[in-house]
Parts: sequence; C-alpha cells; structure tokens
Amino acid sequence: MRQPKNETLHDSHVIESDGRATLGRLGTWAVAIALLGAAAIARAEEGDAATLGSIEVQGHYDNGVGTSDAASEGVVRGDRLTDLPLLRPGEVLETIPGMVVTQHSGDGKANQYFLRGYNLDHGTDFATSIDGVPANMPTNAHGQGYMDLNFLIPELVQSIDYRKGPYYADEGDFSSAGAAHIRYRDKLDAGIADLTTGSYGYRRALFAGSTTLGDGAGPTLLGALEVAEGNGPWTVPEDLRKVNGLVRLSDGTLAHGWTVDAQAYSARWNSTDQVPLALLRSGQLPRFSGLDPTDGGDTGREILSGEWHSRDGNAYTKVQAFAEHYDLQLWSNFTFFELRPDTGDQFEQQESRNFFGGEVVRGWEHSLFGHDSVFETGLQLRHDDIRVGLLNTEARQPFETVRNDAVGETSTGLYAQETTTWTPWLRTLAGLREQAVNMNVRAYATPINSGSAADSKLLPKLSMILGPWNRTEFFLNYGEGFHSNDARGVVQRIDPTSGDLASSVPALAGSIGKEIGVRTEAIEGLQSSLALWSLDSASELIYSADSNIGSTDANGASRRWGVEWNSNLVLNRWLLVDADLAWTHARYVDANANGQAGNRIPNAVGKVGSLAFTVRDMGPWSGGLVTRYIGAYPLSQDGSLTAPSSTVTNLRVSRAITPKVSLGFDLLNVFNRRYYDIAYEQDYQLGPASPVVPNGVTVHPGEPRQLRVTLRVAL
Repeated sequence: MRQPKNETLHDSHVIESDGRATLGRLGTWAVAIALLGAAAIARAEEGDAATLGSIEVQGHYDNGVGTSDAASEGVVRGDRLTDLPLLRPGEVLETIPGMVVTQHSGDGKANQYFLRGYNLDHGTDFATSIDGVPANMPTNAHGQGYMDLNFLIPELVQSIDYRKGPYYADEGDFSSAGAAHIRYRDKLDAGIADLTTGSYGYRRALFAGSTTLGDGAGPTLLGALEVAEGNGPWTVPEDLRKVNGLVRLSDGTLAHGWTVDAQAYSARWNSTDQVPLALLRSGQLPRFSGLDPTDGGDTGREILSGEWHSRDGNAYTKVQAFAEHYDLQLWSNFTFFELRPDTGDQFEQQESRNFFGGEVVRGWEHSLFGHDSVFETGLQLRHDDIRVGLLNTEARQPFETVRNDAVGETSTGLYAQETTTWTPWLRTLAGLREQAVNMNVRAYATPINSGSAADSKLLPKLSMILGPWNRTEFFLNYGEGFHSNDARGVVQRIDPTSGDLASSVPALAGSIGKEIGVRTEAIEGLQSSLALWSLDSASELIYSADSNIGSTDANGASRRWGVEWNSNLVLNRWLLVDADLAWTHARYVDANANGQAGNRIPNAVGKVGSLAFTVRDMGPWSGGLVTRYIGAYPLSQDGSLTAPSSTVTNLRVSRAITPKVSLGFDLLNVFNRRYYDIAYEQDYQLGPASPVVPNGVTVHPGEPRQLRVTLRVAL
C-alpha cells in the first residue's frame, strides 16, 4: 500500500524521534564538548606559550597543503583505526569523509556503501583495492561491482589513500564516485595477541607479528591469523564463522623494494534480510526477526599477489601482479511469496571465479619548456573467468535453474599523465586514459543469451592546483570516468525469468565529473577543505531487490552536485577533533525517467555528517568517540516515500595495564538508537494466500547497543 505523499517513515514504536529528544541529546553533547574544549584550552594555557607553539602532533590524516591534486583527495593514517570503534571491518571506509557503510543482510555479505549521493549498493562506482588487489567484482552473482571487505584486518592497515571523482588517469573501473587504496603494514612494532568478547555471542581472536629473517639482515616476514564468530541480535542466530589469514614477505626501501603476499579467507553465516515495515509497526514481527530463516551465505577467497618498485635517478618503475580464486553462495528472499506462492521466493546466487591481473607503471622526472615535470604512463590488465548462476530454492534446496553462465571478461587500461609545476603557485595534472573491455558469455540455461561484446572509451583528465598563499591552495578538477555493466545484461536477448525480449545495455557507461576546491592550514593545528563538485552519469545502476533475478538494473542518466567540508583539528598533545559534512543534490536527468513518475533517485543519501573526538596519551588512557549522522533520503522516484534520518554514536576506551598489556572497551550505538541500516520501496507478498503489497517498504534495522571487551598483549 502506497504511503501518503511526502511521508517520512518515522514510527514512535520503531524509531526514536529525531525531534526534541534528539535536540536534547545534542544539547547535552554540545555542553560536554564545550567543557572538553575549555579543559583543553585551560590545560594548554598552563604550559609555556612559546613551547606550545612548537608542539608537533600528528593527526589522523596526511592531508596537508601540497600533498594532493584535489580538495577531496587525502590519506587516512592507519593509527586512526586504533582509536575507532568498529562494528564491522568495512567501516574503516567511514574514515573517508562523507562515506557511509551499512549492512542489509548478514555480516559475511558485502556492505552497503553511500557516497556523494550514490547508493553504491555493494560497491558499484566506488573502487577499492588492498595492496593493489581489486576488491570489486564485475559480473558478480549478486550485484555489479560487488565489494566484500570482510576479509580486511583493520589492525594491519598502514594507510588508506582515497580519491573522489573521475579526475585521475590511473583509476579504472567503478571509480566514478571515488576510490580507496588500502595499504597493509610491512612490519609491526610489536606482535599482537588480541582476544575480544562481546554482546550477542561475539568472539574474535587476532594473532599477528613480524620478524626480520637472516639474522636481521634479510627480508621481513609478517603473519596474521584472525578467527571470529557471532550471532548478532537476530531472532535466528547469525552463526557467523570467519577464518582469515595473511603471510607477507617484504624487503627493501621506498626507493627499491618488493612484497609478496598470500591470503586465505572463509566465512559462512545466516542472514536476517530486510522485512516489511508494516509488520514492525504493527508488532506482528519482532524488531530483529526475519521472514525466511534459511537465508544466508558462504564465501571464500585465496589470493597471491606481489609488488616490486625501483627508482633510478630521475626515473621510477612499479610492477604489481595478483591472482585470486573467489567463491560465493548467497541465499536471499526479498519478496517472500510474490513470485512463487507454493515454494516462496528464495533464490540462490552462486559463482566461482578465477581472476588475475596487474599493472606496470613507468615515470620520468624531466623538464617541460623549462619547468619541472613528471611524466607517468601505465598499463593495467585484468581478466576474470567466471562461472555464475541463479537458482530458485526452497530452504536452500535448489529446484530450478534460472541462469547458468560461463563468462570471460578482460579489462585493459592504458594511461598517461603529465604533472608540471609552471610557477611556485601553479601546478597542472593532465591525463588521458584509454579503456577497453571484451566480454564473452556462454549461457547454458538459455543459449540464445550467449554472445560477445566489446567497448572502449577515451577519457581525458585535467587538474589545476593554485597556491599556496598563506598556507592555502585552490583546485580545479575535470575528468571523464566510467563503470562497466554486467556482461550478461550486455549480451542477453531475452529475460530468462519471463521469456520477454530484453533491452541490452552498453558494456561501458560514461561519467563526467567537475570540482572546485580549497584547502587551508592558515590556522595553526587546523586542516580544512571545502569542495563544490558535480557528477553526471550516463546510466544509473540500481539494485532491484524485488526483481526475479535480484540483481542490478541500468536506469536512466543522472546528475549530482554537492558540497563537502572536512576539518581536522589538533587541539594539543592529547586531543584531536575530526568533523565532516557532505550535502548532495541527486536527480535523474529526465523527468519521469525509467517509466516512473518523478526524477528522484531512490536511496540517494543527501546529507552525511560525522564528528569524532580522539584522546591520546592521557597517562594510561586513550580512546575515541564518533557520531555519524545520515539525513533522510527518498525511497521512491516520485519522492512520496522517505527513509528517516539516523544518528549513531560509538565509543572506544582503552587503558594500558602494563607496558605490554592493555584492555579496551567498545560501546557501539551508545544511546541505543533505533534506526534503519537501509530501507527500500518494493512489492512483496507475505504468504501464499495474502494479497500482493505494491510499493511497500522493507527495512533492515540497525543493531542495538552492544559492548565488546578486548585484551591486547604486545608480544
């Protein structure tokens, strides 16, 4: 049943009001923050003013003036994660200003990501790699660009290099909205033995350490083993079981060195998927219950990768290579009994994938018309050999094959870029990328959907950096980007579920991004940046939860623009403050696009904010407090349904007991807020004899307050 126009899905029985109660809490926190700030100032004034001016304290970000080519580009230090309370590994990406990471199913499944007004679903239009190995999966069983980061070990992260917008010639598929390159440490200052226990059966053990071989003169060997389990607050226990391991061998310096990695990961879980909001409101369904207790999944991957780099005089070379085997089985039921009243609508998405690739980069420092310049060129290659299928199931038992495809997909990128310093206050970055993709699909269940496709795009990039003046610089950025589409949708001729003629989509869908920005350090101890950006996409990928195939659809062209403001403040030796705000306007280009009224983009989050306080080296104590705000967002294209805003606060407190032993406490969702991790507009049917509910709303509740306690021993 369609809700009244412009209704926001607030419910006093389900969600805490964001009205006076929230304002009261914000007021309380404002007073607390003011007192904390006053205490910091008072403490600073007790010291010697001349000495205070020379204090050097590193913040959470390496985003100083002169370090980037756009106001929205930056580096997150791995130390940031030691102060950050995390519900899930993928939340390390929330250190990227404006990024939101949620979940709508089990914790073994890829997260939902939101950035710059994109519902990135499970990774579309945001590219992520870990030590050069791409995490995004094209032509994935569940969704295009599927990006599962549950194998990430936060304690090993050295840095996260992030970029937003398609302004960089060396960025490839899925990077129109942005990209993150996560780098692990080569060695640890001390070994780690972490034992964590927490609410809802959460258990985690992490053992990691490094040693230098050959009596201290050889390469460094690093190893890590992670084992985790948990049930979550769900009526059907999640029964998550995760095993994760890494071995790294590395040697050399920043000028000359190499790294070889071997990783293995396995996880299985039960999932409580999104449920009808009406059942929660009426009390017919407990808040943390699901309608199909047999949903869930299992996944695994084995990775072998390596990197070699060298600098000789004015030239440098970098070579990276990777090979990975990946498996996924995912059982989901989003429409319950709408499609198959006799068996229920559960389906299994499965794939087994081998993929390999890498890149070769060569750069030269030289003079261009008498000005210092660096020319860089690179060749990037990736080939995926995929066996992907879709089965209709009942209680995880398959009874009908809908799709069974063998897909070969090769992506090749060749780029060149020139960085030139024309004057002390003007630097330019000009680049060009040639992107090509070749796809081949063999459809065993529906042979007519077999076929091949190829596409290519030439993508120019240009950035201008002006300044610095008074420790302030300005940026102008332009770039054309792209994302690939699912190979099955590119070549198919008929819909395998209905037999109707299907409209194909292009292999590559383009985008155009523009940005004006400023970054300043004019105030001592404060790094602040402001960016005004726009991004036009030729095709919007939308996840169709209520479709027969539970996959992504290519919808009409979209246009987004927005403003981002990010600040990092070092108040003194022991107190750091990080504040980020992002506002986005997102619309389809054409009115009444996709055969529906209106031009709103469903699940396009328009407002995001975060505020974090970090306390360090206050005797044996340290910790962090992080508050994340997500504004209301549309669920329907006509804007008649709107998901509510949410505010969640997480706290970490650590105390050193001895120089080698510490105890940490994570309190997640401190105020026990009732909120939704995700909401969708979709049709569904509750039972074989029930009527279909058109334009209904399903939600996945955010998790309640929970405590986790970690004992860490430095080895």
